[in-house]
Amino acid sequence: MRVYLIGFMGSGKSFWGRKLSAAMKVPFFDLDDEIVQREQKPITEIFSEKGEEYFRRLEKDILEQLTETNEDMILSCGGGTPCFFGNIDYMKGRGKVVWLNTSTNVLVERLLKEKTHRPLLRDIPDEDMKAFIVRKLHDRKLYYEQAHLILKEETLSSEQLQQAIENG
Repeated sequence: MRVYLIGFMGSGKSFWGRKLSAAMKVPFFDLDDEIVQREQKPITEIFSEKGEEYFRRLEKDILEQLTETNEDMILSCGGGTPCFFGNIDYMKGRGKVVWLNTSTNVLVERLLKEKTHRPLLRDIPDEDMKAFIVRKLHDRKLYYEQAHLILKEETLSSEQLQQAIENG
């Protein structure tokens, strides 16, 4: 089974993906890590040198390559992955899509600590972070809501996540 974890940056996709991978005994991939490995540079550099359009096309290509070469996997997608090039439909047609829906306040708390590593957040003043997240979530919600499963991230346990995926 292929499981695609989607959600806003900082929603816990990589954290839960690793746990789920171990519990289900299937490979785990982090789409952002795969992009960094392929390009041999951090995402912040890819954005600044080649732009978001290049990044999104690369993201789509690697998403499709991982999907086509792995019958079973857990894939932690980037926060914007479902929103471009029909990726949400592609994922839904090839596996189970799970939205880790994390509260805005938790996202703000997590992302303020990670700001320098996130190209979309680097230039946002701390006091504007919540408004930025609310705006972006509003834009992306249309895609996130198309997931097969929507789970509240803050209340999850590994067992609940695995059970929801296997039964849902």
